[in-house]
This record gives sequence, structure tokens and C-alpha cells, in this order.
Amino acid sequence: MEKERIIELVRKKAEGYFQRGEFFCSEAVVHTINELLGWPYNEDVVKMASAFPIGLGKSGCLCGAVSGGSMALGMVYGRKHGEPMNEKMFPLSAELHNHIKELYGSTCCRVLVKNYEFTSPERKAHCVKITGEVAAWIAKKFLEDEDIQSKINYNFK
Repeated sequence: MEKERIIELVRKKAEGYFQRGEFFCSEAVVHTINELLGWPYNEDVVKMASAFPIGLGKSGCLCGAVSGGSMALGMVYGRKHGEPMNEKMFPLSAELHNHIKELYGSTCCRVLVKNYEFTSPERKAHCVKITGEVAAWIAKKFLEDEDIQSKINYNFK
């Protein structure tokens, strides 16, 4: 039950950051997951996610939430210079991509929002939901990984 509570808190927190306009999709995911992990990175790490909203700098390509989710995976499974690639990195990143594609039919921002007027509240609500789904999916994967469980901030609120 504790894991489900944390996953839903992560979802709601990421959605809230985006809904309130504090962050865009990729930034909301990175900030929320950094918090879930107990701030292993300075809050400025969110700056690295700032180029990804609206499909990579408004180009309409890869969904910013998915980009932010991939960055969040890198927070845990990424490597430093000279280190081998973590065997979990590529499969989990591909699994995130496939999960969102299965749920929403695409991971391309322009496809995900094609049925919405971009400035409409309906489009924003749709993107907020995707952002929450990505953050929750990342949290679930981290909570399922015994090697990562000790890094989780179980006091996450």
C-alpha cells in the first residue's frame, strides 16, 4: 500500500507543477523524481530539462514528459565518464516509450495534441495527465527495483 500511495503522490505532484504553470512537462517530471529520490541533484538539474517541452523546444517531436522521464531514469541508471552503461538504462527507457505509445498511440508531441487547440485548457489537461503518467511510471519502476529502494524518500509528500 505504501508504494501505491507514493506513486499517486508522485503523479499528483508532477501534474500540479505543470497545471499551476510552475514547470512544463519535462521539468515537472525531473523535479518531482529528484525530490522522490531525496534530492541527489541540486534543484538546478531541472534546467537541463528546460529545452524539452512541446516536443523538444516547440518542434513537436518527442513528448517532453517522455524526455523528462528518460532524464529521470538517467538520474539513477546513468553513468559517468569511463563507466560502463548500466544494463537497465536502455530497456527501461524503451519500456517508458512503449508504455506511453501504448496508452496514447504515440510519443510524438504533435500527434499527442493534434486533436486539441494548443492554447486550450483541454490540451493542457491532456498534457498534464501524460506528465503525471510518466512520473508515476518512473516512480513505480524505482520502487520495484530493490537496488533503488534505499534511495527513495519515503517521506515524500
